[in-house]
Amino acid sequence: MNWLECGILLVVAIAATIAFTPLARRLAFATGAIDYPDKRRINTKPIPRMGGVAIFAGMVVSIIVLKVGVTSWGWIDPFYSYLGFRINYWLLSAGVAFMFAVGFIDDVHNLSAKVKLLGQIVSACLVSASGLLLSNIQNPLVEGAFIDLGWLSYPITVFYLVAFANIINLIDGLDGLASGLSAISAATIFTFAVLAHRFDAAILSVIIIGVCAGFLRSNFNPASIFMGDSGALLLGLALGIVSLLAVARSTLFISLMVPIMAAGVPVIDTAMAIIRRARAHQPIDAPDRGHIHHRLLSAGFSQRKTALIMWGWTALLAVCSIVIAESDGLFRVAVIIVAAAVTIFFIMKLHLLDPVLLHHYNPRTTHPLEGDGGEDAPSSSDSAERQ
Repeated sequence: MNWLECGILLVVAIAATIAFTPLARRLAFATGAIDYPDKRRINTKPIPRMGGVAIFAGMVVSIIVLKVGVTSWGWIDPFYSYLGFRINYWLLSAGVAFMFAVGFIDDVHNLSAKVKLLGQIVSACLVSASGLLLSNIQNPLVEGAFIDLGWLSYPITVFYLVAFANIINLIDGLDGLASGLSAISAATIFTFAVLAHRFDAAILSVIIIGVCAGFLRSNFNPASIFMGDSGALLLGLALGIVSLLAVARSTLFISLMVPIMAAGVPVIDTAMAIIRRARAHQPIDAPDRGHIHHRLLSAGFSQRKTALIMWGWTALLAVCSIVIAESDGLFRVAVIIVAAAVTIFFIMKLHLLDPVLLHHYNPRTTHPLEGDGGEDAPSSSDSAERQ
């Protein structure tokens, strides 16, 4: 692992994202991709929501510098095929670009949920067609044996990538929240990738960390730009890709927990949102005010403190995931118990299960945080809430 190479790419990703953010802001105003203040939003002035342009540009510039480094500066090529795992990175890149395009168009024209989902599936299919597949997993019951998923590896991989894209999109409801959570998740995958000698995943994780850090300069509270769907869907897909690159060739079944736990907070938030909306007989993409960050805001925390609390929760789960993957025996069990206990504490403390329990015991009861659509309730400026 070339640490100098990683450091250079990190700096390049940060600098390029910062440099392209003013362009993204101007482009958003020119195309009308603006979140205007209203009674459903937190922002008190018009905020452009096309930060994904800067994030995408930061990724592209970083990849160009990486290719120049490999061809002209003697850098190690992290995309060299090994262990019989061949990937068409051009086709993979096409899938990433397509996802960015779907988000970009949605930021400008507000695509319908079905059209946007179709675009996400097409993007994930392109990535799967590149050869990046969750094709087999270790059999946890038989040492040294693997379960070959066969043709199921394609729909499973597509579902995995689309799910990753949407959990970041749904959590993007607060200044700097999605950027910070994505950076922490990418740092976790980077750590696991280095330990597992998956250098392509490690390099790409560094780039994701860099673009998130660069974007946070303008996105942390008080934000002057939002990432929009162009950024949230792009980051979600990118995290899904690097996590597959890191674990798809692993001989450890437990390693599959690393990317899931690293994105544990968005996963929990998404799961609870699906339950709430199913209970209320609403579409899965329907906006509500039951997200974790809404609960924290309603409890009196500021936007900054809410983001920091959720970053801290994510970081704790991320550390636990690495320890679990790299340990065994009773120590692994103890760490799993700690991670589960912390998560259960937050779920109970924030009353995330209340909508389900209230529905079970009293179907006519409405949780105060779900409300009846009142205009004075707190809301967010996230891309999911604009659907």
